[in-house]
Amino acid sequence: MSKAAAPTPPFEPEFIAGLKTIFEERIVFNQVLGLKIVSMEAERVVGRIEMKPELIGHFAHNRIHGGVISAGLDAMGGLAVMAAIGARHMDEAPLQRLHRFAKLGTIDLRIDYLRPGIGTHFELRAEVLRLGSRVATTRMEFLGPDGKLMSAGAAAYIVS
Repeated sequence: MSKAAAPTPPFEPEFIAGLKTIFEERIVFNQVLGLKIVSMEAERVVGRIEMKPELIGHFAHNRIHGGVISAGLDAMGGLAVMAAIGARHMDEAPLQRLHRFAKLGTIDLRIDYLRPGIGTHFELRAEVLRLGSRVATTRMEFLGPDGKLMSAGAAAYIVS
C-alpha cells in the first residue's frame, strides 16, 4: 500500500501577501483583466474575474473576449506553479522563495473554449500536474457564475 504524502503546511501570511502583490499589482496586465486571487494552496489556486465592459469580445452577446480567458488561465497556471514551488521550498524564508519566480515563463499553452463566456463574474482554477526541476505542467478551468465549465486549459512553464 502506498503511503499518502504528508500535507503541505499552510503558507505564511508574508508569502501569501508577497505573491498577491506580485500577481495582482506588479503584473500590470492582471490588473487590466481584474484578476484577483481568491485562494492559494500548494495543490490548487483559485482566482476571479468580474465582468466589465472593457473585457467584452462580442458586443451583441456581452460575451467575454477569448483572449481574456486565455490570458487569465495562463496567469492562473503560472500562479499554481509559484504556489507549488513555494511549497517545495518551505525550508527557505518567504522572501527567498518569492525570488524563485523571476525565471518562470510559459512555454506551451492550450485552451479549449467549451461554452460562450457570458456572466457577471468568472472563477478560474489551476493545479500543477507535475513540477519538475526545469518544467512544470498544469491544468486550468474557467467557470461561469453557475459553476459550469466554460473553458479548459493545459500549459507547460519553464521553472529554471
